[in-house]
Amino acid sequence: MSSETGAFALAGSASTSDHADGRRLRGDASRRAVLAVAADLASVEGLDQLSIGRIAQSAGVSKSNVATLFGSKERLQLATVEAARERFVETVITPARVHPRGLARALSLLDGWIAYSRDRVFPGGCFFASAAADFDAKPGEVRDAVAGLLREWGGYLAATLQHAHDAGELPLLDDAKQLSFEFSALLELANRDSLFTGRTSSYRRARTGIAARLRAAGADPAAIDAFASISD
Repeated sequence: MSSETGAFALAGSASTSDHADGRRLRGDASRRAVLAVAADLASVEGLDQLSIGRIAQSAGVSKSNVATLFGSKERLQLATVEAARERFVETVITPARVHPRGLARALSLLDGWIAYSRDRVFPGGCFFASAAADFDAKPGEVRDAVAGLLREWGGYLAATLQHAHDAGELPLLDDAKQLSFEFSALLELANRDSLFTGRTSSYRRARTGIAARLRAAGADPAAIDAFASISD
């Protein structure tokens, strides 16, 4: 997953343009605020339960305002998925990209994902795990959007692991996509178990499993020991 966001460019200097731009800025801020509430709520109550009325109630705005911003329940859901993606990118992907492509970035991604779930960046744990459970058997644009983002994450992690192999950091790795799949399974199970039990011990188990697979792939023992020793 990666995301590039452009600055909101103000155009024109005339007072009419300034006034229009001011409205756009206020509208954009209102949209972001509503979507932040929607993403948090969807992670707890389910993306399929989102409605214009429910969000209006939770965000403390009128139904007409939410309807003006999004128009329909499906458009609200799709916008919420994209807002959740942006939060995930900001929390997990962007910090990892300070590291060069390879093992260091892969470890940062994995540690970042654990922190993202453990620290409840979304109050209901991983937004996408919750959304996938809601829509895995319901065809449509919302399901396609959620599935696409899960593929994007898995592909990004696999590509990072492949870079580590190509750089000689995982010399025994034979299938980056398989390893990415296994890591995603460990992370999602840790997320679910933590939500059910209220404990963080599941993240320790996920770290142990990830560390074992990376050691088997020939990773630097010191780097893996450092990752595995992080206290969750």
